[in-house]
Amino acid sequence: MLKLGIIGTNWITQQFVEAAAASQKYELTSVYSRHEDTGKTFAEKNGGQVYTSLETFFKAGDFDVVYIASPNSLHAAQTIQALDAGKEVIVEKPLVSNPTEYAQVKDALAAHPELHVFEAARHIHEPNFRAIRKQLSEMSVINGATLTYMKYSSRFDNYLAGENPNVFTTTFSGGALQDLGVYVVYDAVAWFGKPNRVHYYTTPLRTGADGKGIAVLGYDDFDVTLNIGKNTNSYLPSEIYGLKDTIVMDNAAELKSVIYHASDGSTKRLSTEPAANPMLAEVDDFATVLNDPKNPDNMRHYQTWLHLSEIVNGVLYDLRRKASLVFPADK
Repeated sequence: MLKLGIIGTNWITQQFVEAAAASQKYELTSVYSRHEDTGKTFAEKNGGQVYTSLETFFKAGDFDVVYIASPNSLHAAQTIQALDAGKEVIVEKPLVSNPTEYAQVKDALAAHPELHVFEAARHIHEPNFRAIRKQLSEMSVINGATLTYMKYSSRFDNYLAGENPNVFTTTFSGGALQDLGVYVVYDAVAWFGKPNRVHYYTTPLRTGADGKGIAVLGYDDFDVTLNIGKNTNSYLPSEIYGLKDTIVMDNAAELKSVIYHASDGSTKRLSTEPAANPMLAEVDDFATVLNDPKNPDNMRHYQTWLHLSEIVNGVLYDLRRKASLVFPADK
């Protein structure tokens, strides 16, 4: 049983803790929150000792692995702090703000080669994601894709009321691309590889962050269009195009329904019923590696995830640069 510490007590942390409990591979033992009342409320529901000092959390907390779900701009420093404290690390996506921070995390990992850093890009661990990759390997030609993930944020009403939630500010490395865009960039990189060129056309907010946008990733023989947004909802399906055949997804991030339309007009369901908690697959995969880190298959999987994470981070940064989206973390 892995002893789990958490940084952050928002809804996504709650979902992660519930997935960890459902896996029966983790026990929540330590909770960090800047506010004692918030931490106590979370701990009363889920368990764990509460800490309001991050230094004390890492020094006195009884845990093996920490899940970091703080604002994006804090991820890199907290990941390095965790590694220096001898903790395994799971970081909610995006892992860091830019390639410079990624290099700093890699340096910290090199100094602690017995430890691991996982980016919690949950959907790449799900069976339906792998089913798409398998079908792609059987298609003779790929002619491009249109991948959509637009979901109205629960915080956007606050933004419209004149507030500046962290997820909609450049100060905390927020915006549509860094949040929902991570999913579709992961899709593209995992399924088609690193693009040769990128463009990003945004709808900016008053904070300077992107509320929604359209990205185009260029490959040798096709382009992939990404539609992302946090200030509106889209119900468009996502598609990957062959010649006469097409893969159709209900949603490029949720992947609850995936249908293959063959060239002869027949259809085949590629998807299976997803778990009730979408984080269950990733927490299982992370625990498998952490419980047997020297197993060759586990080592290979971990290195694949880490390499994919680095490429995705670089693509996100290149997209931001094309749109002149600059974070304080970049300077």
